[in-house]
Amino acid sequence: MKTKDQNAAAGPVEQPAVRIFGVGSAGVALLERLDAGEFAGAGFVAVNTDAASLAASSAAVKLQLETKLLRGLGSGGDPERGRALAEEHFATLKSACDGAKVALLIAGLGGGAGSGISPVLARAARESGALVLAFVTLPFGCEGNRRIEQAQQGLEQLRSAADGVICLPNQKASKLMDDHTSLLETFDLTGRLLLEGVRGVWRLLTRPGLIQIHFDDLCAMVRDRHSESVFAFVEASGPARSREAMEKLIAHPLLEEGRALAEADAVLVSLTGGKDLTMAEVSRLMEQIGRYCEQARVIMGASVDAEMKNRLSVTVIAGRNAAAKSETPAVPDGEAALPEIAPRGAMRLPAEGPATLPGHREAYGVRQGVRGRRTGGKMLQTQLPLAIVSKGRFDKSEPTIHKGEDLDIPTYVRRGVALN
Repeated sequence: MKTKDQNAAAGPVEQPAVRIFGVGSAGVALLERLDAGEFAGAGFVAVNTDAASLAASSAAVKLQLETKLLRGLGSGGDPERGRALAEEHFATLKSACDGAKVALLIAGLGGGAGSGISPVLARAARESGALVLAFVTLPFGCEGNRRIEQAQQGLEQLRSAADGVICLPNQKASKLMDDHTSLLETFDLTGRLLLEGVRGVWRLLTRPGLIQIHFDDLCAMVRDRHSESVFAFVEASGPARSREAMEKLIAHPLLEEGRALAEADAVLVSLTGGKDLTMAEVSRLMEQIGRYCEQARVIMGASVDAEMKNRLSVTVIAGRNAAAKSETPAVPDGEAALPEIAPRGAMRLPAEGPATLPGHREAYGVRQGVRGRRTGGKMLQTQLPLAIVSKGRFDKSEPTIHKGEDLDIPTYVRRGVALN
């Protein structure tokens, strides 16, 4: 087995040219949280309509999309303005992608710049020949229906333009929080979860391995499939690290208690451990993962890092063709039945009962609340999973609020009347 020094002596691993774009105010802020030393060799590009946001960025390249009509006021939260600006500066965006084999886009959807610019930038990067992976967040439910609708529309356009989209609905992260989690902690956690995806892909592309995942493997998994992908990165240590890593994977908010693995048609798994990593641990972990995704094509890679003694890290990317019909996932033998999956775009209510395994919140740096969740089986009235219908000229109108109630919501939903 070669040591790290011997691997280096055998010759450097060929790294594809990677460019990382932060789009919109949220994307630029997340770009700032990436360690330039960890991502040595990658090009950082900040793209926004807001001059103040770009001025605070340390990115090597800053692109301010502006016209005289906007008078420095940005997109004003309107994705149509952001899209129009991006189309007007399409040649500039495409030029920023020249030479890149991989373009990683980071954005928060729901506003004007992130939702409007990201799909156009993804198209420009693909026309430049790059593999385009987008990492985006969706708004919390409390941010209002206008931002949620704009985010969903931007997400659909981004799926059509990019090779793959890794999406984090912020509402999913709520299962890692409690009533005492502050607003700053909340957004710090969601940002950290999203950036784990960026780091995971970067490590896949740049870290040498005993069982190597090649750039072509990643391309074959996502290119031209416009797949919807989910991502998880976990670490475990100690003698039971393989079991602990699997428990953390299944409890990961983006994998939805394993349902995302069951729905996937392609799964990429990368394992990294110290010199004490055993073949039995690798086989046991891959067997457990395989039980959740029996129908998927699985690509596995493994590498040894001398600095990870007694530790194990697992990176999982699960992709599903966006055009594939959603089916009820198969349940591994001996596992409890999984809850029914709501169609994409439908509103979900948080599940009753413990949402994560013991200690999982602490693993993400969120303290445990004093009060636990109820475990009752009371049924709740929910909205029907209907597609969003355009309101025509009233599409961007504010909701009709009377005495604190949104009159645009049907009465039976507002008053909790169950329909037989």
